Amino acid sequence: MKRKIIKIDEEKCTGCGLCVPGCAEGAIQIIEGKARLVSDVYCDGLGACLGECPEGALSIEERDAPPFDEKLVQEHLAKTSEKTPVHDLPVMTQPGCPGSAHAMLERKAAGGSSGSPAVAQSSELTHWPVQLHLVNPAADFFCGQDVVLAADCVAYALGDFHQKYLKGKSLAIACPKLDEGLDEYIEKIRRLADEAKINTLTVIMMEVPCCRGLMQIAHAGLQKAERKVPLKAVIIGISGDVISEEWVN
Repeated sequence: MKRKIIKIDEEKCTGCGLCVPGCAEGAIQIIEGKARLVSDVYCDGLGACLGECPEGALSIEERDAPPFDEKLVQEHLAKTSEKTPVHDLPVMTQPGCPGSAHAMLERKAAGGSSGSPAVAQSSELTHWPVQLHLVNPAADFFCGQDVVLAADCVAYALGDFHQKYLKGKSLAIACPKLDEGLDEYIEKIRRLADEAKINTLTVIMMEVPCCRGLMQIAHAGLQKAERKVPLKAVIIGISGDVISEEWVN
């Protein structure tokens, strides 16, 4: 049968992987440094991934292809969404940016006695990726969770960021001054509210003026959302102190 299906221009594709989380059916994977359609039956042909490619390598074509099979998609997603311990993740050697592939991270409790200076602080990061351009708002690790949206510099300035703000929460990071595509950020915040149905959103910014744009992004996204999500603003000083912390709606 002839139907609409995704077409990938391999010459334009850089293997950045941004299209992978953009496909809710898991039809696209990075293989040998290029985006590939894993199977025609996984592609619904609606083109939700088109806007994710910065090189314009994705398009819709009409050709002979087996019909879209939702049952096979669910089986495929069940296999690919199994939690994988971070030490079991394969070493990525292909060119491009396979580091955008989603993964859930398992954490082991840190050993040693409480308060001992010899015991390293454990990471509280529970998922990958975290950069707002790369995350899929519909990912399981966001659904129904408390979410932290942090400016890139926060974790470097705030020594106890993991224990004080990240523990038990899901994370996204962004820089409102240097990042491009801020309209896309606003839409992702809306999707976190309406689709992932997040519980709360905490925006953590540095005290520098340019960082306040992160709060504007979050506020604009939540204003577009149908669901109401409590929003907290936290401002961190460049010396690492917490200047203010308050719920704004």
